[in-house]
Amino acid sequence: MRLRNGPVAAALVFVTSFLGLSWYTAWQNGKERLIAYQREFHALRERLRRAERRTLQRSSELNAVSEQFRRAVAEARGGNGALTGVSDATLKLLKELTSKRSLQVPNIYYHLPHLLKNEGSLQPGVQIGFGRTGVSIVMGIPTVKRKVRSYLTETLHSLIDKLSPEEKLDCIIVVYIGETDPDYVNSVVAVLEKEFSTEINSGLVEIISPPATYYPDLTNLKETFGDSKERVKWRTKQNLDYCFLMMYAQRRGIYYIQLEDDIVVKQNYFSTIKNFALQVSSEDWMILEFSQLGFIGKMFQAPDITLIVEFIFMFYKEKPIDWLLDHILWVKVCHPEKDAKHCDRQKANLRIRFRPSLFQHVGLHSSLPGKIQKLTDKDFLKPLLHKIHINPPAEVSSSLKVYQGHTLEKTYMGEDFFWAVTPVAGDYILFKFDKPVDVERYLFHSGHPDHPGDILVNTTVEVLPFKSEEMEIHPDAEERRLEDGYFRIGRFESGVARGTVHPSLNPVSALRLSVVQNAAMWAILSEVRWRGRTRVPTAGRPGARHVPALGLSSLLWAPAPGLAPPRRRERGRTHGDRLTETAGQRNSPGLLCVRPFGRVQSTGLDARERTTGDGPTPCPQRADGLDRGAGGGGGGSRT
Repeated sequence: MRLRNGPVAAALVFVTSFLGLSWYTAWQNGKERLIAYQREFHALRERLRRAERRTLQRSSELNAVSEQFRRAVAEARGGNGALTGVSDATLKLLKELTSKRSLQVPNIYYHLPHLLKNEGSLQPGVQIGFGRTGVSIVMGIPTVKRKVRSYLTETLHSLIDKLSPEEKLDCIIVVYIGETDPDYVNSVVAVLEKEFSTEINSGLVEIISPPATYYPDLTNLKETFGDSKERVKWRTKQNLDYCFLMMYAQRRGIYYIQLEDDIVVKQNYFSTIKNFALQVSSEDWMILEFSQLGFIGKMFQAPDITLIVEFIFMFYKEKPIDWLLDHILWVKVCHPEKDAKHCDRQKANLRIRFRPSLFQHVGLHSSLPGKIQKLTDKDFLKPLLHKIHINPPAEVSSSLKVYQGHTLEKTYMGEDFFWAVTPVAGDYILFKFDKPVDVERYLFHSGHPDHPGDILVNTTVEVLPFKSEEMEIHPDAEERRLEDGYFRIGRFESGVARGTVHPSLNPVSALRLSVVQNAAMWAILSEVRWRGRTRVPTAGRPGARHVPALGLSSLLWAPAPGLAPPRRRERGRTHGDRLTETAGQRNSPGLLCVRPFGRVQSTGLDARERTTGDGPTPCPQRADGLDRGAGGGGGGSRT
């Protein structure tokens, strides 16, 4: 029997080995073909770029020749004898050629005509790096020669050391050396290659420098706004540096964030930025600000960079870049017949500020020779008062009375914390998932560093299992069943509720926090997080408002055409808490998002600073008569 099975086993081993080898060979050949196609594509793109440049150059030359002919014909008509000896047929042909002129579409070369003189004007003179693409965030760091000291290596260490191994694979740090002196550029490259060789070889760090032909003549600039000739030259070159860096980074990732070479960053800055951008991805924003200083920490979506660069090129000699950015927003949304306050409200929808700041300026000596700048971001030292997580799409509601714009929606989306007036028995906070979710673990944090007593007490955590005929509830879990079908799985201890969900209760369709006894203080919910995965798609309910999230579910709910804007179901809303819900226009058409309507006077506690309509409205006093003071966050003074 064994002898008979031996040939069979040998045949199976041979066939398996042959199939495995064939599969590996096919896979390897496919990989090599893909690489070859990529190389051909890049070569084709480069040829097209060069052809476009030559076409523009020839077009410019033909226009010049045509203009000369036109002048000659005009002089001939005036009897100046400019075309003496030319036959009538030739003169007629010249008239026909000069009478038909095609419209010329303005482009970058209209504002920077010197670029046509050299084909390599828009190619990096120095380019070192792996050439990574398809990342979430590209960080741009321009650096120039400083007479006193350089902060570049300290800045890079701060950025890199605070990245996790996974985050290092999802970003690029581009160092732009804005100098044309080859000796200086090579010295900076040598320092960076020695200090960050691992990061450069992995594709995390790239180094570029522009060619000398990229810059126009900067010696005869007009002095404006009281700036000296040296300062006008400095800021004009700075605008050009920003544009080159943005153009290089645009196609490398989803977002581009502008940094400087003399900053330090906060821990977990990358995940905070990425999660915040994902949470507001349905809104028509143009700039996300993660610092209040100058151009530091300004993030853009890659498609918007084209407009920004074109605008800067048009006015690069006129104003600094932060002023030009403000003008872009003005052009896009401000009504010329309305006042400045209306304009500020409209611009606030495009320019969203994250608090607290994630970047701090540390450089004392400016890149402008002789300038000392003691700029610090006061928001940088403030702690992050809420934690951002990507939660599954859900409809959120609460019976608690919200205080001054610190809504539950913002908490769930990771934008702010939820602040409510004193809870009483029977109050609840409800998260109803769009699709049933397998919840493995949950975590709720309440309280606030400035108000440590505002925590959830005597509050339980309850889940509602998804109704299914196959579901069998474990006896241990059955004992915790409530009359309305929910199961009690935990409670808040010292302001925190964390735990696991019994597998027999999964998937769940809703999670609820229930207050079982009157509280003496107000309550703040600062973190909402659970780990799990989405299950069994179910039809959305018309008219229900859902909080968009991009984590566990790849499908986002959009309202049916013609439905009236849904309303949230929070009790006792004041004028300052009114919400207007608009359809996102950029990434997810028809997706609902939430924007505060009343004025929010931020004191560092709000994740987003929105300057909107009317002033703050009176809010109920605390039972203990204590005033919240300056740490009260998004509301104004309580009267």
